[in-house]
Amino acid sequence: MTDSTIYELPLNERIRTLLRLEFLFQQARYSMRGYSVWDSRATISHILDILSIMSRIDLRMELVKELERLSAALLAISASPGVDPGILEDTLKQLDSYISTLRSKQSNTQDKLNNNELLKLIRQRDTIPGGTCDFDLPIYHFWLKQPAEHRIEILEAWLMQLDDYRLSINLILSLLRESTIQSPITAEQGFYQQSLDTSIPFQLVRVLVPADVDYFAEMSGGKHRFSVRFMKPVSGERPVPYTENIDFQLSCCAL
Repeated sequence: MTDSTIYELPLNERIRTLLRLEFLFQQARYSMRGYSVWDSRATISHILDILSIMSRIDLRMELVKELERLSAALLAISASPGVDPGILEDTLKQLDSYISTLRSKQSNTQDKLNNNELLKLIRQRDTIPGGTCDFDLPIYHFWLKQPAEHRIEILEAWLMQLDDYRLSINLILSLLRESTIQSPITAEQGFYQQSLDTSIPFQLVRVLVPADVDYFAEMSGGKHRFSVRFMKPVSGERPVPYTENIDFQLSCCAL
């Protein structure tokens, strides 16, 4: 499908966390390029959300473990038919490079950002609705009044400190998404369910539907099975199940 909407269901907590971080990094890098104070506010809010997630886990070691697991999985299929040895070699080198970079970090990179006084002050007020108003944080108000080019330069520098994490996350999710081909599926009366072979490390389910349809995919499940129910939005009310047969593309990603 050249023009499609993709719905994804992570099947374990690690992939769930990586998808959230990918989402936040994308938002931060997009809003960072904006010249308005609202763009800068949005970028800082996304950075604080990233740091909040990173504070709950040892992301550096989580990424190293996943990169090493992927490297071992790719080596195991190196002799399989259809595997391009050149592409495989380049991918393994990239994985090894990211593993080395993350392992070489002496301490958590986010510590520098966590100890940034401006970010600490914003974080303290950020959980309060409207808590970062100009009168609440005059120093933030002052910072936002700096020339846009200066703000963007600072935001770029802050995000650059997290770039090794971002690039590793992008590689992991890219390899996972490309690990299988799409299969045509029909959801009978808008519902589809599938059991999963637990001996295969399925980590992500992807559903692709045309972008112009009037329904969306609602997914749930875990490592044993998953289900897809197509729903139709109703203005101002709870969505209702779509009861017609629906053809869609399905990917159960494992590597």
